Amino acid sequence: MKEKEYRLGYRGDIEGLRAIAILLVVAAHAGVPWLGGGFVGVDVFFVLSGYLITALLVQEVERDGRIGFAAFYARRLRRLLPALLFMIVVVSLLAALLLAPNEQTPDTVGAASAAFWASNLYFAFSHLDYFGPDAGSNLFLHTWSLGVEEQFYLVWPALIALLLLGRGRRLTMSIRRLKIAMSVVAIISLVACTVWTYTSQRFAFYLMPSRAWEFALGALTLLHFGMPAVNTTPQAKPRASQSALRVVGVVGAGCIFAAALLFNSSQPFPGLRALLPAIGAALILAAGARDEGGISRLLACRPMQAIGHVSYSWYLWHWPALLLAGAVALQATANPVYRLGVVVLSLLAATFSYFLVESPIRRSKALMARPGRAIFAVLVLMVLTNALCLRWWHAALEWANAPEQRKFLEAHVDAPVIYAMGCDDWFHSADVHICEFGPSNAAHSVVLMGDSIAGQWFPAVAKAFDRPGWRLLVLTKSSCPMVDKPYFYARIGREYTECADWRANALRQVASMKPDVVIMSSFPTLALDKEQWIDGTSDVLRKISPDAGHVFLVRATPRLPFNGPDCLAARQWRPSLLDFSSGCSAAAQSQQNADVYSWLTQSASGFANVTPLDMNDLVCPNGICAAEREDEVVFRDNEHMTASFAGSLGKDLALKMDARVGLTKAQQ
Repeated sequence: MKEKEYRLGYRGDIEGLRAIAILLVVAAHAGVPWLGGGFVGVDVFFVLSGYLITALLVQEVERDGRIGFAAFYARRLRRLLPALLFMIVVVSLLAALLLAPNEQTPDTVGAASAAFWASNLYFAFSHLDYFGPDAGSNLFLHTWSLGVEEQFYLVWPALIALLLLGRGRRLTMSIRRLKIAMSVVAIISLVACTVWTYTSQRFAFYLMPSRAWEFALGALTLLHFGMPAVNTTPQAKPRASQSALRVVGVVGAGCIFAAALLFNSSQPFPGLRALLPAIGAALILAAGARDEGGISRLLACRPMQAIGHVSYSWYLWHWPALLLAGAVALQATANPVYRLGVVVLSLLAATFSYFLVESPIRRSKALMARPGRAIFAVLVLMVLTNALCLRWWHAALEWANAPEQRKFLEAHVDAPVIYAMGCDDWFHSADVHICEFGPSNAAHSVVLMGDSIAGQWFPAVAKAFDRPGWRLLVLTKSSCPMVDKPYFYARIGREYTECADWRANALRQVASMKPDVVIMSSFPTLALDKEQWIDGTSDVLRKISPDAGHVFLVRATPRLPFNGPDCLAARQWRPSLLDFSSGCSAAAQSQQNADVYSWLTQSASGFANVTPLDMNDLVCPNGICAAEREDEVVFRDNEHMTASFAGSLGKDLALKMDARVGLTKAQQ
């Protein structure tokens, strides 16, 4: 059977679905507010891959009675690798020029792993450090999905070859066996994905076994709807009514867009939620395989086809374009017009890559004449690219340790001593670790408790209470707000149960101490709404205020829209002609920060011994937050003060507390 006959009826849907998938992904990454779940476009890509690759492999077995593994892998490498390596090289050169050396080091590892299609493994198994660089800022983070696909390509042909043996009647039986096998793979993988989503979300998100069910769903859609029955003509296939098929296609599109509109990064994913976009893609493919009207006609229109053609290249370029553009023009990233311009620029780069790199190499017949040699040549290119990335890593380390950069590198680790002492165990356990400072028999005691926003105030609190007769106790858990409500912690991909357990234990212990002063602070997370902030804070205060002399609720410090030390380092590093930022400073105003402080004030009003305390006029004078002030680095990242700067606010903190409750005179 000829290839054009075998693929009749769903070719337009393929490119159209690719267009939908890439548009959703780009919209989500560009910050379109009502498409926060656009990342589900990747799930659509996975279903498409399972559909297409299974079609090609089954067709090859039907035609030749076997699978040519060398030719298959040569085609995949020819199709995907040149554009990937081209992007890696260009983006790496731009990063070395535009980013601070300290920012470059995580990117070097991301690039090296992406060159081997293993970046998903790197991001899944990399050590998660609370104060380390966030994976979300890695220029090559988006290549994780390519790693998943390539690992799928490694095992899928062997599975198809094992299950599809022979031709004619025997092939018919093998197709049935393949359907059963795909169903088993889908069920096992989906169960693993669901369990991992709530126990080890990085594994569920990044690893191929937990995504295999999406590829299997695409394969099952092909086997049930997208291929002609063996030894029959396409006209012999049973056909559903056109109206029913068109309803199925519309429902499929609705599922995909519903997921994009309703999902966001604060929800567990993938898990069962990923079923919605995956089933949506399968429904569109199933309908399009039997009918060319309805949603299929829309997907087959020229604009959708054109976007579908360059979807792979656009996927490669859009993410690093957004990050690099944000690095060189920090303040402009909040402007939707600027982000739209960057998206258009990335599309132009993708079009250039498609026509000058991807398409010519993919269509080259000479490269397929000897698949074995082509595979060897490609592997050599992968090794060379990886070696260049490792060389970049060594160079970035040297640049970061240069004298003119060392100040900014040291600012990153200028954190309170409590972290080196093990006071804060983050999400690793619910154990309460108390760090004590001062004589154990002191007449008065002060407790600092909360998340890392509270912890950053340790140097100031230590100086404010560095007086005879006082003992300081510190109880902090990073990303654990002093709000007695459970919440989903997006960074670990699940509900932060350790926080709830730790908070309950910590409050009991502090109440038993009967401290003179309690100082609390928390990051104004969006994971909690107004009612949760007010009621949850009131619940905490009811548990602690009866046994405390006075409780201060310190307002969260403003958050920079960039990493402070990295901004300063980048401005020092890059040529002045390439610096389009207005400086490493930003307005302190944040509606969420203001709202949360208002809600805390409302909670505090119900307790006579609870006082809200705002220090932000000293952190960000005149409403402007600067990464550096009077040659002193203020922030060690985008939201925490350096310990050195925080310590300089100790006297002011004491004066503000004294002005509120006469603390110094009454309890000196």
